[in-house]
Amino acid sequence: MNNGITHRALQRACLSGLALLLAASPAIAQRQSAQDLRKEQMQQIPVCVKKLGTISVLEPEDSTNWWSGQQLPAPSKLIKVFVNKSKCFTLVDRGAGMDAAMRERDLASSGELRGRSNIGKGQVKAADYVMVPDLISQNSNAGGSGVGALVGGLLGGSRGAALGGAVNFKKKTADVVLTVTDVRSSEQVAMSEGSAKKTDIGFGVGGGLFGGSGLGGANVGGYANTEVGQVITMAYLQAYIDIVSQLGGLPENASAANAQQAVTVTKPARLFAAADGRKVLRPLDVGMMLYPTGTKNGVMWEVEDELGNKGWVSSTLLELSRN
Repeated sequence: MNNGITHRALQRACLSGLALLLAASPAIAQRQSAQDLRKEQMQQIPVCVKKLGTISVLEPEDSTNWWSGQQLPAPSKLIKVFVNKSKCFTLVDRGAGMDAAMRERDLASSGELRGRSNIGKGQVKAADYVMVPDLISQNSNAGGSGVGALVGGLLGGSRGAALGGAVNFKKKTADVVLTVTDVRSSEQVAMSEGSAKKTDIGFGVGGGLFGGSGLGGANVGGYANTEVGQVITMAYLQAYIDIVSQLGGLPENASAANAQQAVTVTKPARLFAAADGRKVLRPLDVGMMLYPTGTKNGVMWEVEDELGNKGWVSSTLLELSRN
């Protein structure tokens, strides 16, 4: 009798265990699928063979701080992770790191630093480009739980309404844009859009779609640990992948490829037809602005004046224009 009860109990336990295993199988498969998706997405970040230049990542000037209400870091920090992983640009800091560097320079100029500290002017690396992460303005309805509802009250309507729907925290959708501007010419050299929704991340936040991606260690853990953060990450990742492909045609040396910085005549001078200084084209008055072409012959520089005359002048009579 006892043996029969034991046998039936064991049989029921086995069947229950089998049922639990079968019920868990889809979840296990889903988790594995999501992990594969995470690896695939992070592997899609393009890795460049050579640098495309130096870049800084900034927030837009008129940006509404939509991220802090969701306990997310500024999106610029997320983009910096992508830039670092892709190795497509040398990243220069124009945020807190730059502020700290300038404080060190203030200490150096005041004589507070030890001798031979080698900190001073002329050492900061220039940014060739600026990348700005923003939201796509697309929905005039600022109601509901979208970002428009969050910022509409702060902005009194127009900007808040324009952002409505660009990030919808309730529906877990995001529409973002990245722009890249040449700092020398102010040309906007590339723009790319990205969009994502909750279904794109495979399964809920508990699975950690971006677990092991290094996002947490980069102080942007909110983008890896929340569903809306993962959706925004996917949207910006899509935009970043696209924008790097657009930037493949950038010049190898952005500084040399741009127009030369203007110069000002400091002493009475003459514009010559050739570098040998034999034929005079016109006199040059103090204070005149000239535009070097980049061609040089010793101390003689080829320049253009504001009337379009091209000729040669001694660089010893010039200085970089300051205004």
